[in-house]
Amino acid sequence: MNKKLLITASLLGLISVVLGAFGAHGLKASISVESLQTFETGVRYQMYHALLLLFVGSSSVISQKTKQFTFYFILIGVLFFSGSIYGLATNQLTAFDFKTIAFITPIGGLLLIIAWILLFVNFVKYKVINSKIL
Repeated sequence: MNKKLLITASLLGLISVVLGAFGAHGLKASISVESLQTFETGVRYQMYHALLLLFVGSSSVISQKTKQFTFYFILIGVLFFSGSIYGLATNQLTAFDFKTIAFITPIGGLLLIIAWILLFVNFVKYKVINSKIL
């Protein structure tokens, strides 16, 4: 599971850097300033959660079950949240109307929130014995 988390984190981070550069250089002349800011929000949240997955995959204080659920909530959450934001921000450039699937943006956001809650609960339940984390 840790390897899967780290590989996914690396890919999400890589894609967010590529999309960030594309937004800053390739989309600047094609979409409005407001749409560009929206696109950048998707990139930012994708990178935040790539970094979170790096932490989760590297941590020994998170249970395997929590890691597994966190992985899926973050992966699907980023796809729904950031993915739909990318589509909505570039809506005027495509033939597909991304407004028809805009309802998945808050679902993605909710999945990301649930991932953070799972981590919070894991840390609250964690016990420290003799200064060693179990």
